[in-house]
This record gives sequence, structure tokens and C-alpha cells, in this order.
Amino acid sequence: MRKVTVYDVAELAGVSIATVSFAFTRPDKVKAQTLRSVMEAADQLGYVPSGSARGLARGRTGAIGIYSFDYLLDPDDDKPATDTETPVPDGRLFPLYADEVQRGVQIECRRRGYALMLGGNRASEHLPHVIEVAGRVDGLIAFAGALTDSARRQVTARIPVVELGGLELDGARTVLVDNESGMCDLTLHLVEQHHYRRFAYVGELGTEEFKARRRGFERALRSQGITAPEIVPAHAGDDASTLRAVAEILARPERPEAIVCDTDQSALAAIVALRAAGLRVPNDVAVTGFDGILAGRIAAPVLTTVRQPMEQIGRAAVEILSRTLDGQDAVAPASLLTCEVFVGSSCGTH
Repeated sequence: MRKVTVYDVAELAGVSIATVSFAFTRPDKVKAQTLRSVMEAADQLGYVPSGSARGLARGRTGAIGIYSFDYLLDPDDDKPATDTETPVPDGRLFPLYADEVQRGVQIECRRRGYALMLGGNRASEHLPHVIEVAGRVDGLIAFAGALTDSARRQVTARIPVVELGGLELDGARTVLVDNESGMCDLTLHLVEQHHYRRFAYVGELGTEEFKARRRGFERALRSQGITAPEIVPAHAGDDASTLRAVAEILARPERPEAIVCDTDQSALAAIVALRAAGLRVPNDVAVTGFDGILAGRIAAPVLTTVRQPMEQIGRAAVEILSRTLDGQDAVAPASLLTCEVFVGSSCGTH
């Protein structure tokens, strides 16, 4: 049986082969009626475009990569699949901020005609996997902390990179989100609406977004004449570190009125730890998070948090890469994306 070609589709749709190519690679550049005609012709003929052929013609792969942490990955995942799938161990681990940002990336890639290649690992030291993904795409989106400094330099020397939640280093661009103001607004809510004065802060300073959240927390308390407590270390996705943090907090002579966590994952783990210690949330201790993941919205109590515009972040990252690949000025669609405080019941009555 003869293989269906782009020429066959063009003839049936009554358009040029260039228009057929654009319909599959840059659908946003093709008129709606023309796009429908091409897709109907392709469907009727059973046409599947050759990515490798298009790539050779354009000097591109037509694909964008996204690389992130995946807390569900395990060293055993590299083994052959068995008849029984491994169950997801904890509902707090999926979907996360990264998963919802990825959805925005997928939507925008589809709108612009890019294929999407996914990659991830539990640790940033897995350089071979990063390079393997980067070697197969035209541009890469990575989450802050997912690339080592050496990996970032190595990849940006070859293709454009957007590193989310980081600074613009080694030629990598970023999408700026106002984490500082979001955390500041949340902390002010706790002081002004609930009249809390004793706080604990659980989190880390590993990336620029975490540093910004801490700055927002300190700025809010400083404006109210309250001294900010030291950070009690915990890492998102590592519940054991949050359990240790809560144990350290409860061992202090005076219990805080509110525990402010720099991620929803840590906040949800903190609620579990407090309950295990016989304390009620928010009656005995209020707890807040940051990000706005699904698990927080269906938790009991519903988590008070700062919601990030996660889909918008993903779409903005694709737009920056698309502009770069087209030789345009790669400026983010919005100079600073905003967050919003979502008041659930974990911070107390209001």
C-alpha cells in the first residue's frame, strides 16, 4: 500500500504543500477554514506527518521539552513493568504545582503546533537524562532546581532554556511570578484578620521563589512590629523532613498560633503531624501553604494558601521559547504574574 504524502493531502484540500506543513507545525498561523480543510483531508487519507522529515527541512525538531522533579519516580521504575501497577503512595504528591504548570505547557504547545517531550527525576544530579531530553528538542523548560548549574550551562549553549522559578542565569530566561507579595498578603491576613502574633515558618531557601516567599513573610511581620522566627527546615515532597520540623516546633516552650509553610505539600504534611500529636487545626494551631494544588482544596480542613497562576506560567514559558525560536524579542507575556490569597478553613474562622 502506497504511503500517503503531504502532496496527497495538499491536492485533496486544494492548498499548497507549504500550507499543509504550516497546518501541522504552526496551526495558529493558518486560517480556521483552511486548517479544517487540511485536517479533514489528512483524516480522510490517514496521513501522519513525518517529524524527522520536517525537522530536516527546517533544521528543527518541532518539539519542546519540559524537565521537572517527579516525586513519584523511584529507582525501581527503571525495571521492566509487571502486571500490577505501583500504586500512588500519597494523594499529596499528585497533581502538584509542576503538574499543573505542565498542563499549561501542553495547552500552549498544542495551540502553537509543537510536540512536547517530558522528562524528570527525583534529583537534579541526573545529568544524562537531562542532556538526552535537551538533545531531542528545540527548546527546554525546566523548573528551578531541576538542573544543576553545569547542566544549565551545557544546555543553554545549544538551545534556548526557560527555567521557571529561578533567576535569568547562564542565558536561561524565566517567567517571573510575584511570590513575595503573595506570601506578604497571606501573612498580613493572619495578623490582621486572625490577630496571630506567634508564628513558625517551615520551608527552605533553595531557589529564588522560596527566597521571595520568605522575604514576603518577613516584610509582612516587620510592618506589624513582629519579629520573624527562624526557618525550620523542610523540603517539599519529603514528608519526613516536615514531620521533624513540626516535632521541633512542638518541643519549644511556647507553641505558635500559626505555622506558615512555603509549599502546600509541607502544609498538608504538617496538618497530619499536628493531628498525630493530638492537636486540632485550626483550633489549636493554624496552618497555611503556598501554591494552590488540588490536594489543598479537597483537604479537611480546606487549606488556606497562595494560589499561583500555574497554567499561565506554563503557557508563558512556551511563548518565550516560541519567540526565541522565531528570532523575536523573547519577553515574557506579562512582566510579573500575580498570585492570590485563597482563604480556606485551616487558618481559623474569619
